[in-house]
Amino acid sequence: MEPKRLTGPGAGSMKYDVLTALTVSGLHGTPAQQISMTRLCALITARYNWKLDHFCVGQPEMARMWHVTERTVKREIKRWVEDRLLICVRKGVRGRVGAYRLNILRVFELSRDIWGAVGPDYAERMQKMDPGQRSSVVKVDFSKPVQEVNVPDDGTSWYAVSQRLKALYPEKHRNWFAPLRFVSDEGGTYTLAARSGFVVRYLETHFSTVMAEAVVAEVGLGRRIAFVVDD
Repeated sequence: MEPKRLTGPGAGSMKYDVLTALTVSGLHGTPAQQISMTRLCALITARYNWKLDHFCVGQPEMARMWHVTERTVKREIKRWVEDRLLICVRKGVRGRVGAYRLNILRVFELSRDIWGAVGPDYAERMQKMDPGQRSSVVKVDFSKPVQEVNVPDDGTSWYAVSQRLKALYPEKHRNWFAPLRFVSDEGGTYTLAARSGFVVRYLETHFSTVMAEAVVAEVGLGRRIAFVVDD
């Protein structure tokens, strides 16, 4: 299930709930985690563009906001990206400011255990919004080892997307992502072919979000992920 975008009617209260999830999960962590999450919440509150779904703030600005050095800013951004709290939409190179998107799916994943500490009404709201909750689950037996599949560098953007997925989810990459074949990137749709209808349905149900994150990071915004059965 795709995470709900925090725009439109009722989005204001949902943003507060997401910020609460980040704040309280940080407060339940170590002192270092408390400081780190406070910095992230301050950055989101002050500078996040919810319409574009990312923030684009220079490191000197963040350093002034947090009253720290730019080295601390780099360390924090690196930590959040590695923890998947942020997705790098555009790298900051050659004087260009980087852009980062908040990974709502990861926010829910990290904060589920503390919803009850905020209150039963809050926990109920978050459960209704939770993109990780499934109405049905498909179980697959991976007891038999699957042979490693290496995606060749065919000159398409899929190679970079696949390598990103491999670094983040090596087991899932081996079983699900590596066998995919790039079809096209046209008309706002990023199309990949899978070996069967079952695989297509499983990818759509379980991995559409992580696939979309990888495509956004490596290719850019504005694309819908589509799966078709490979001929």
